[in-house]
Amino acid sequence: MRVLLPLPVVLPLLAAGLSMAAARRRWLQRAIGIVTLSITTAVSIAILVHVDQHGVATAVMGGWDAPVGISVVADRLTGLMLVVASPVLLAVLVFATGQPGTEREQPAFHPVYLVLAAGIGLSFLTGDLFNMFVAFEMMLTASYVLMTIGGRADQVRTGMTYVVISLIASTLLVAMIGLLYAATGTVNMADLAVRMSHLPEGVRVAFALLMFIVFGIKAAIFPLFFWLPDSYPSAPTAVTAVFAGLLTKVGVYCIIRTQTLLVAPADRPVGFMLAIAALTMVVGVLGAIAQNDIKRILSFHIVSQIGYMILGIALFTVAGLAAAILYLLNQIVLKSTLLLGAGVVDHAAGSSRLAEVGGLARRFPLVGWLFLLPALSLAGVPPFSGFVAKLSIISAGFGTGSWVAVGVALGVSVLTLYSMTKIWGGAFWGEIEVVSEPADAMSLRHGGTVPMLASTGALVLGSLALAVFAGPLFGLCDRAAVDLLDPSAYIQAVLG
Repeated sequence: MRVLLPLPVVLPLLAAGLSMAAARRRWLQRAIGIVTLSITTAVSIAILVHVDQHGVATAVMGGWDAPVGISVVADRLTGLMLVVASPVLLAVLVFATGQPGTEREQPAFHPVYLVLAAGIGLSFLTGDLFNMFVAFEMMLTASYVLMTIGGRADQVRTGMTYVVISLIASTLLVAMIGLLYAATGTVNMADLAVRMSHLPEGVRVAFALLMFIVFGIKAAIFPLFFWLPDSYPSAPTAVTAVFAGLLTKVGVYCIIRTQTLLVAPADRPVGFMLAIAALTMVVGVLGAIAQNDIKRILSFHIVSQIGYMILGIALFTVAGLAAAILYLLNQIVLKSTLLLGAGVVDHAAGSSRLAEVGGLARRFPLVGWLFLLPALSLAGVPPFSGFVAKLSIISAGFGTGSWVAVGVALGVSVLTLYSMTKIWGGAFWGEIEVVSEPADAMSLRHGGTVPMLASTGALVLGSLALAVFAGPLFGLCDRAAVDLLDPSAYIQAVLG
């Protein structure tokens, strides 16, 4: 297992170098990326099976033991995140190979995309805060390149907004790491969990709030979300899909990890987090209702759904954390699927603006089904996976008496359904309207190329599988939540 643990980071980095060397052979770049992410998916499954059966797994780099050396750590939460993230990365890459203009015009697309995959893997596996910062910088560098593919003026403008906000968050993260090191003498998270208890109460509470805010910027919580709805829709569809599915969720993962491992129960900002969760849900869904473009609507829903996850985390119970993890996994798949579906709509009709397209469900029935099923799941309609995850959050909230937050969550769920029916009525119903016809025969008949439809369909099936296997999956999330609330096994595995 010590050999397998670094592979979700090492394999994409090595593949990025090979892909750069094959810049003039696009077919070889595609093969390298698809094979690498397929192997990474298999490795991720092996890691999850091992940690579920045998407990926390660790590996140290260069022979230096923790807390001095670099630790790679995997527990059930890490395994779950890797198992869901890897196939999503693979599906989005396959989609990109079939979408005109995404990777065909940019030899650097595949190497940069693989660097992004390595950064995501490192953020889940790292055992110290400094390498978490390194992971964020890998993702930031790669995401800026991917976001500005095409070189349009709006892409560069919104990309600069994204970079500035990300750099501010990175600066705050580095400052926080420096302050923690000054106060405790370590950046290893397991060692920090031990040493934080010796700090004065006020300092511990301040660090807890600072960690929540720093990672909250990455997660796009209220009021730190304004950069997301402006920057994500301007990127190419495949890029937007992976951003929507994974980058903000990395921020949520870091909130879960730090608030449960590093912060004592008495120091957690529970009331503050509940208020932020409610505001994030409300502002996100209201922003979605006000939009007239499918990608912008879905971008605001990224913000809104983050609020549900923060709500589950803020309960700090086994049921709440298990529900938050289940919701997090579900949203990674759903958001990626819906953004890919929006990309198919754009490809089939020449636009994603509701005022410019219509009747797509009759002209391209397959495209209609590929969008309808995850849209119903996002709105929480039974028996889809979104309903199961949302019900888990609400049940956990009832269990702790968080009536106001639960009421907000229920109201936002109704508004989410309304915004999804707005998309359906505008783009898929009514008279058939298209801005421009697709160029290839497959797209003229079914609305998209084979890779686009196949990858979107695979993720739709994945979202349905989350509902079918909701029982075993929630049991695994429940065990992960128990581990998080009692981190002694994590600390013992890292520090020995």
